[in-house]
Amino acid sequence: MSLATVDTFPPTALRPTAAAPTPAPAPKIRAVPDGTEARGFVLYVGIDEAKAAAAGTDLGRIVEALKALTAELAPAAETYAAVAIAPAGAGGRDVDVVRLALQDPSAIAKHRHTAAIDEDEDRAASGVVVDISRKRLILDNQTVALTYKEFELLQYLVLREGRTIERAELISSLWSGADEEDVPNERTIDVHVRRLRAKLARYEDIVRTVRGVGYRFDRHADVSIRHASAPSPDLF
Repeated sequence: MSLATVDTFPPTALRPTAAAPTPAPAPKIRAVPDGTEARGFVLYVGIDEAKAAAAGTDLGRIVEALKALTAELAPAAETYAAVAIAPAGAGGRDVDVVRLALQDPSAIAKHRHTAAIDEDEDRAASGVVVDISRKRLILDNQTVALTYKEFELLQYLVLREGRTIERAELISSLWSGADEEDVPNERTIDVHVRRLRAKLARYEDIVRTVRGVGYRFDRHADVSIRHASAPSPDLF
């Protein structure tokens, strides 16, 4: 009698099975005080139009994508989007600008505290304060009325401290994109610098003329520079 061989397998119940993944815990919001209830939330998104364009998108598409995601996760949720507007070149972190523009209480409190410190520094300081963060020039505790182009010119030189800037570079950098009839010549640049130096009064020599070349900013012991909380896009 011949014997047949039979392959045997362990019972299904004894076969090893892969462990089911443990679901990640849902993020929790901060504790809600007694007697109140959470009715929604605010998500501050800090990104300007240029950064959005560099990422291949725009603010409108980001808003619509976030609204669509909310509708998918919670169809009953209502959404409202607001865009934060700030002066061009205001500086600072985008998300901080958004929080302040949209009246976030903690951002407002921080801003008031910073403003109070700045006012104290203004009263205590003497000499020259070039405040890039707030686009102003202070001489001996007094704010000097500069035109937009005068401050741009001063800022351009300050951010390139110690380097001689040719007139042609000032024209190409500060008047880029301007209509041809609005672009000054090198003599006009000299006029702008002369007016700026007149407003600097006894501190006029911080903007030095390098004969035959251009102009240079030289910092003195009585000159202080205040930068924005984030690096200026003009700083390199």
